[in-house]
Amino acid sequence: MRWALCLLCAAVCLAGVHAGPTRKPDKTAGRAAPHEEVDVLMFGVIQFSESLNYVYESTAAKIARVSRSLKRREGTLQQLGEATVQAAAMERRIKEMLGLLQVQMAGLQAQTEVTKNRLASVEQEEAELKTKVENLETYLNNPIPTRIKELQVRAKEQSAILKSLQYLTQYQKQNLEGQKRQLSKLQKMSEATP
Repeated sequence: MRWALCLLCAAVCLAGVHAGPTRKPDKTAGRAAPHEEVDVLMFGVIQFSESLNYVYESTAAKIARVSRSLKRREGTLQQLGEATVQAAAMERRIKEMLGLLQVQMAGLQAQTEVTKNRLASVEQEEAELKTKVENLETYLNNPIPTRIKELQVRAKEQSAILKSLQYLTQYQKQNLEGQKRQLSKLQKMSEATP
């Protein structure tokens, strides 16, 4: 840049170009400009070149700062974009898990209802059986112990079946409560994610 300005100065000096207003032709038209005018012109050109160089350097520094700032901003934006994609994927997975848990909960609730119905029918059968056994025991106070023993064995079998169904129902209730807690936690997590 400085070389170009120096060449410009040299060309102006050699050509004898005057930067001022045109003068009337006078007697000194054929002569070269006085040495002081050339010095003033050279000083102005040097000052102009230095100013231009300063503007160039300061502009280059500003452009470099703006470029660095833009690169940092681009990095931040890229990180935010990646975080957004990850959050969307996590939200999608949580929604899928919630859907699966809701389906499982519906299945467990249906299974619990079936178990409750079975248990109620078994309890009713047991009550009826106990009533029949009691009626038979009171009716049959005769020496036929084998029939009573058979009925007692049957009653014990029915009682064992009832106990196993009660255990199964208790297990289903605990399983259903665990699923409800998990669903509640996942719903809170999905509400907490932005």
